[in-house]
Amino acid sequence: MIKIYNTYSRSLEDFNPIEEGKVRMYVCGPTVYNYIHVGNARAVVAFDVVRRYLERFGNIDASGKRFGYEVDYVSNFTDVDDKIINTAQKEGIEPIELAQRYIDAFYEDTDVLKVKHATHAPRATEYIYQMIDFIQDLIDKDFAYVSEGDVYFRVSKSQNYAKLANKKLDELLEGASGRIDTDLESKRKESPVDFALWKATKEGEIFWQAPWGKGRPGWHIECSVMSGSLLGETLDIHGGGQDLEFPHHTNEIAQSEAHNNGTKFVNIWMHNGFVNIDGEKMSKSMNNFTTVHEMLQAGLDPQVLRFFLATTHYRRPVDFNNEALERAENNLKKIENAYRNLDVLANDDGSLTSFEIAFTTAMDNDFNIADGLTVFYDFISWVNKGNGGSDVKRFFDDILKIIGLEFKQDEEILDSEIEFLIEERNLARAKKDYARSDEIRDSLKAQGIVLEDTSQGMRWHRE
Repeated sequence: MIKIYNTYSRSLEDFNPIEEGKVRMYVCGPTVYNYIHVGNARAVVAFDVVRRYLERFGNIDASGKRFGYEVDYVSNFTDVDDKIINTAQKEGIEPIELAQRYIDAFYEDTDVLKVKHATHAPRATEYIYQMIDFIQDLIDKDFAYVSEGDVYFRVSKSQNYAKLANKKLDELLEGASGRIDTDLESKRKESPVDFALWKATKEGEIFWQAPWGKGRPGWHIECSVMSGSLLGETLDIHGGGQDLEFPHHTNEIAQSEAHNNGTKFVNIWMHNGFVNIDGEKMSKSMNNFTTVHEMLQAGLDPQVLRFFLATTHYRRPVDFNNEALERAENNLKKIENAYRNLDVLANDDGSLTSFEIAFTTAMDNDFNIADGLTVFYDFISWVNKGNGGSDVKRFFDDILKIIGLEFKQDEEILDSEIEFLIEERNLARAKKDYARSDEIRDSLKAQGIVLEDTSQGMRWHRE
């Protein structure tokens, strides 16, 4: 059985989905006013690995056979926000145009990183009227109040507020909204910890009409409404970066459980670690970020970046530097070489089952991909000793899919000239005519065919 570290309880918990065979999973997506940076991509890739494992090996029947869950995976786009509005105004375009540009860029970047598209990718602006209804319900229940066109959540009425972030209410004197309050905003609040559900429109800003006035939704309300609309009142898993524990996810819990009359909002909360640069969290606010778009434009192999981001345990921080990328590239080459040389007609020595058990045992422990990779590297060494077969290739393919790697398959048939040269080289070696053998090898290499002489015979692949 899979055990997952639940941020809310600060402990490992058995994973038992609400509905048998299905997983309801929500992961906070980007605010689309710029390209995603490597830190943003870390969350996207980390939860993509979690999803892939759940879909392939997550479930187990009474006989011990592994199979996958059906994962209903929702990840949103925040397409109305202060940053979007401000950036659009600077560029002289509409916020929706700016948002669409960076939604397109998000898919462009994550597609080459082999990130699976979400089952649903809702945009905040598609759910404005559901948000208005949600907020009105909170007002009716006295969990929210209108103040000069703004609407705020009354934190004092929330039970166990900020438990997710391991904080106490009396410690939270300021900043619970997740935005820097102006003096005017502070005066509108009953308490400094109350957070905005709705913001009254300012001159020149995009707005929608609500019963309490023109405006737009606050940041936190978006995810509660979109997740509830698409997945139901209670989610199996809710994920995001550690920086979202408070205030964003904390406020999601408060408003969702108030709206749903105390029904638990999320069973398991998962939070990924940061990407660090020189010991500091990579972020746009620190101006120490590198965008994925820039890196790919500069020629970085997207598989190297994917491998780098996918192969550290999701809760651990990642140090981003050239040395780490070089290690990822070298390990990727070793994996690719073993995969190309795997002989599907060979037999294994009976060890495959032990590798399968060891790998799934590691991943069942809070998706510990680092321990899973240790097993995978042992498996690769075993493959390189000549063990193979169709089941071995199937398991190899399964691990590659979970990590998110794809290798181009060698063409099955060489043209007649290359076939002839390979056969001629085999005869030359048999006659110990090594000069001719080397000549043919060099000729094939010039045509993009790499020959490898191994203890199991000659193998080849295309460069």
